[in-house]
Amino acid sequence: MALGPAEHVAIIMDGNGRWAVQKGWPRLVGHRKGAERVKEIVRCAPDLGIRWLTIFAFSTENWKRSTEEVLGLMSIFARYIEREADRLAAESVRMRFIGDRARLDPKLQKLMAGIEERTRDFTRLNLTVAINYGGRDEIARTVSALAQKVAAGALDPADITQEMISAHLDTHDLPDPDLVIRTSGETRTSNFLPWQAAYAEYEFSEILWPDFTPEILTDIMSRFGNRERRYGGVVTK
Repeated sequence: MALGPAEHVAIIMDGNGRWAVQKGWPRLVGHRKGAERVKEIVRCAPDLGIRWLTIFAFSTENWKRSTEEVLGLMSIFARYIEREADRLAAESVRMRFIGDRARLDPKLQKLMAGIEERTRDFTRLNLTVAINYGGRDEIARTVSALAQKVAAGALDPADITQEMISAHLDTHDLPDPDLVIRTSGETRTSNFLPWQAAYAEYEFSEILWPDFTPEILTDIMSRFGNRERRYGGVVTK
């Protein structure tokens, strides 16, 4: 049986720096162009049947990049939140963040919390941005939280289920993704939603993220509907 629409699409937005370098520009120019592309994809997503859009903006491993690039990325994140807040609200887009916020600048944390509060009741599109996110880090934090409950005598280890683990992840109030897209031609999942995407379909695009248009997303979404998801079973006619 063919799949229905992909209501939750997750995207690894790869290739910003490479796009800029190919053109002889600083890497941050590519990141700024990538942020502009996010606006276009967010705008078209509801018309494609997407109700949840989760994008990978900054991983726990990205701190290894140069100080200039990291600071530049954080500045881009802050400007995006400040400049897009009114438009997101006007278009009934809820915005939230996943990842470990503790290492982020307090001013950025405040902006994040502010837009989450402002858009919390909107439902046309649920936009989730992963910042300082790593799947293994998320699972480790979840295991630690459950272990503390066990140590306090508030939880029996025998009662820990897959559902309980899911309920303690950063994405506890999101459905699992139906489709994960990675741009730039790389075919790694890069520690992005490893628990949640266990049964997701994957699409690896050769296109660098700044060149990833709504038309390309439309084509991917149309192909998704022709796939079959079996969850370990077999297709029955």
